[in-house]
Amino acid sequence: MAAAGMCVRARAVVSGFSGALLCLCVLLVTLHRAVADGRTLVLLDNVNIKDTHSIFFRSLTDRGFELTFKTADDPSLSLIKYGQFLYDHLIIFSPSVEDFGGNINVETITAFIDGGGNVLVAANSDIGDPLRELGSECGIEFDEEKTAVIDHHNYDVLDPGEHTLIVADPENLLKAPTIVGKASGKPVLFKGVGMVADPDNPLVLDILTGSSTSYSFFPDRPITQYPHAVGKNTLLVAGLQARNNARVVFSGSLEFFSDAFFNAPVQKATPGSQRYAQTGNQELAVALSRWVFKEEGVLRVGAVSHHPVGEISPPSAYTITDLVEYTIVIEKLSEGKWVPFDGDDIQLEFVRIDPFVRTYLRKKGGKYSVQLKLPDVYGVFQFKVDYNRLGYTHLYSSTQVSVRPLQHTQYERFIPSAFPYYASVFSMMGGLFLFSIVFLHMKEKEKSE
Repeated sequence: MAAAGMCVRARAVVSGFSGALLCLCVLLVTLHRAVADGRTLVLLDNVNIKDTHSIFFRSLTDRGFELTFKTADDPSLSLIKYGQFLYDHLIIFSPSVEDFGGNINVETITAFIDGGGNVLVAANSDIGDPLRELGSECGIEFDEEKTAVIDHHNYDVLDPGEHTLIVADPENLLKAPTIVGKASGKPVLFKGVGMVADPDNPLVLDILTGSSTSYSFFPDRPITQYPHAVGKNTLLVAGLQARNNARVVFSGSLEFFSDAFFNAPVQKATPGSQRYAQTGNQELAVALSRWVFKEEGVLRVGAVSHHPVGEISPPSAYTITDLVEYTIVIEKLSEGKWVPFDGDDIQLEFVRIDPFVRTYLRKKGGKYSVQLKLPDVYGVFQFKVDYNRLGYTHLYSSTQVSVRPLQHTQYERFIPSAFPYYASVFSMMGGLFLFSIVFLHMKEKEKSE
């Protein structure tokens, strides 16, 4: 008996240890997944960039990103292994690279974007062919090497004389707080190469443009030909959100993200200009990184339900002209948590081939709902929500339902539109009755005579 008791206690201890070990494994897997969402490869021209841009990199690590720093020509570089992406995000702070090391090239990076990866690229006037080719793949065309954005009216007082240290006004930013953050009112310092967007690519975003007096050319040469970019067409920072919701941001200036530009005072060289103790570079850089790495502007669809008004569950098939209530939950990622999305322009379409009904959804608590009357047309339909707004991921939800005609027991006995026919039938019956009486009466009268 004592031996049996000891065996029972031993099994209990082993069972408890196994349970604790299982809980520990689950916790480790959860932590790994949390960290895995922020795996980021940072490609640098040289290791000194890690120190000169330390504030920007520290802001990423403080938000939970796991940064892996490597030089762009490292022979061990790899984005994909055994068909799986090793990183979730890619930062390229190596504008002068001529050939990426390892297994990374422009085709690999575009495949990374096609697979849903996010990329942040910073260039400068020493831009190499790989970044130029990558920009072309994304609808962005960089100017030639050794060129710079020049503005003879909006340059900083500390400019050495080439007028390439540009002061970009907040008015030149894209009007999308989800991408550029809340307006701080402080101007931005920029020194680098100019870009232009492909006019045939609707996915490109003009995040920060030059002023109407800016242009892109060689600072040390006289202008003998039309510049690559002029005025508002000169892009300083551009973005792209692909159809798979992957995001890419191109900056023509690597110094834009530097500690020196973050902490520098800024003032235009024009007389009477206001002096700011600090630029708006840091706020803008953090906002851009939050957007491109999908900490902001991410939507998802929660529960979707539909049913006839007054009921709680959907039927196997709706009947034409039914009154139906549709409900959808839409959530937004905020500070790492999913919270109800607050929008007033979300539309619902009831579609067969073309929309038969299009109406706005009304917010009701954390849900969006609407009551609609089905059309007097039967077939296979879809409840469709297709929400595509600037700065947000593309939200799409489709629910298929069947709509059948009325059963023979559901038709009205007397249709108002048929009242004239009813009247004609009864009038004919009445006329026949009167005719019969007259006819029979005349026969009897003839016999009596």
